[in-house]
Amino acid sequence: MNQKPKYSLKEITQYFLKLGTLGFGGPVALVGYMHRDLVEDRKWISEEEYREGLALAQLAPGPLAAQLGIYIGYVHYSFLGATLAGFAFVLPSFLMVLTLGIVYQLYGGLLWIQSVFYGVGAGVIGIITLSAYRLTVKSIGKFSLESLKEKWLLWLFFIILLAVTYITEREQILVFIAAGLIYMLIKARPLAKISKTANISIVFLSGIWDFESGTLLKIFIFFAKAGAFVFGSGLAIVPFLHSGVVVENKWLTEQQFLDSVAVAMITPGPVVITVGFIGYLVDGIAGAIAAATATFLPCYLFTIALAPFFKRIVHNKSVKAFVEGITAAVVGALVGSVIVIAKRSIIDFPTALIAFCAILLLLYIKKIQEPVIIAIAAVAGLMIKFIF
Repeated sequence: MNQKPKYSLKEITQYFLKLGTLGFGGPVALVGYMHRDLVEDRKWISEEEYREGLALAQLAPGPLAAQLGIYIGYVHYSFLGATLAGFAFVLPSFLMVLTLGIVYQLYGGLLWIQSVFYGVGAGVIGIITLSAYRLTVKSIGKFSLESLKEKWLLWLFFIILLAVTYITEREQILVFIAAGLIYMLIKARPLAKISKTANISIVFLSGIWDFESGTLLKIFIFFAKAGAFVFGSGLAIVPFLHSGVVVENKWLTEQQFLDSVAVAMITPGPVVITVGFIGYLVDGIAGAIAAATATFLPCYLFTIALAPFFKRIVHNKSVKAFVEGITAAVVGALVGSVIVIAKRSIIDFPTALIAFCAILLLLYIKKIQEPVIIAIAAVAGLMIKFIF
């Protein structure tokens, strides 16, 4: 971090502004673009710095691509670099989903718009179903007897949270934290100091969740809590958003929520930016700003707090075990939430067929991206409603 940078603060900010505007493909693709552009081509960031940032993004809560971007901004330009890089990366997609939110609210009642989202909603179910499967395999392991034996505790967390989420249709934050603590205690017993800090965190987080106030403040607190439990993939936020937005607060209908996820998939940048669309539907522009700010704030704070001494904790077994336990629980909740949403959204044979075709396209056409799937699903929805 002490080496003189080969780029200016303006240049790194402009790069992330461009990536946030044109970067399609989800977190894995965005992370790949950063490596290609900043490490291989421009050589602004060393391979070691990039890997440290990626490790931090995987260990700490927060959407993977956004967190890596914030860390890269921090490498040579400290807090200001992290702030500008993160803001530039998120801003373009936020403005896009805000614009789409305005259009959706104005014209969402039109028959052709409803027909488009009839197909799009089914396509989204297919996309998130396959994504949930891939995230499970990546985070826990393959569905094999060997994996079940070797990682039986993680699979137990996964199954318990899947069942609990499906039955209650609510997120269980304290259960997530408990899973992390149990796995940490079994796999790598931490120092008393770490345990004490974790216990304080539980009390703090549960206190935040119980707080109630006006709508805008309630939006901010809810989305801050959701942002603090997104590990790796932006889709991990789905169970939190679904239970809080649809079930508990009843801010959106099931269809509106599904449309919100679809909007995030057809825009560049982080998938988590769907919170801006949701926030707008709930409480206008102020709601969109509050939701987006609150969601990315934990990611930003975790990154700048851990970055200065990350090398000392990156190989800490206790930290890794805690994150593994929470991740298994969160992925289980994601799968449970996908089942809940699918049960309500796949309402007839055409929607089931669209969802199934979306999965097949993603499986057998390797380079196809989610926006293309969404566009095909939209056309299918229009054809079904107006032709058949």
